[in-house]
Amino acid sequence: MAGVAGPLSRVASGDNARVLRELAGAVERGRPVALATVVQTRRSVPRRAGTKMLVFGDGRTVGTVGGGAMEAAVVEKALAAIGSGMNSLLEYDLLNPADGDPGICGGEVKIYLEPYMPPHTVYVIGCGHVGRSVVDLAHWLGYRTIAIDDREDLISEEALPNADVRFNGSVDQAVAEHPISVDSSVVVVTRSTDLDVAALPHLVGSAARYVGVMGSATRWRTTRDRLIGEGVPVESLDRVHSPIGLEMGAETLEEIAVSILSEIIKVNRTAEV
Repeated sequence: MAGVAGPLSRVASGDNARVLRELAGAVERGRPVALATVVQTRRSVPRRAGTKMLVFGDGRTVGTVGGGAMEAAVVEKALAAIGSGMNSLLEYDLLNPADGDPGICGGEVKIYLEPYMPPHTVYVIGCGHVGRSVVDLAHWLGYRTIAIDDREDLISEEALPNADVRFNGSVDQAVAEHPISVDSSVVVVTRSTDLDVAALPHLVGSAARYVGVMGSATRWRTTRDRLIGEGVPVESLDRVHSPIGLEMGAETLEEIAVSILSEIIKVNRTAEV
């Protein structure tokens, strides 16, 4: 109950420390979560003000704000907050379940929900000159970057100091370890059509908001025809931006990166309207 001190407060403090450690880890790994904090209570309630609970996108929780129907309602609201990215203040009366109240403790509780959304993630497939420039500019813009290449020398920390994740291997292995969410963009800037054909089946059906492929219109037609021949759905390929980037007469590596990131920004901002 709210008036109990001593051991309960120490347990709550330990629980909160674990919640905050899990929150820090989720943010570092780029996983969306919502933090629920009891900010105000009146009369008898299951947990005191300051108690925290972390809710993951799959519904898993760390910590508790009281259990039962009220906590189930908080989890539901937290999942909605992860989807919307909006903070909210929840108020519950714990008086009479017959009236729809989520509890019978006899008190009132206010819970503040804070979604922690990872920054937009840019997957860069191919880390040659253009790929490196895209990683550098995406990092400068505040995006999380995942760089993927099968050439070990191009995927090192020295070669890509601004990449948050460096993956030396195939695209299917990379996306299995680092799943693509809706708040992601995919930039395919490989050195050959064969690599595009190998990579794109794992990308065009993903939840990514943007998929762009570098190359001429002729190269994209060739790649597209090969993928259709391998059974990739046409509707999945229709979402691909190729030639990649906004048309602005870009010539230098830096200008090409600006063109690509400008198109990503345009697609993201339009989707948010």
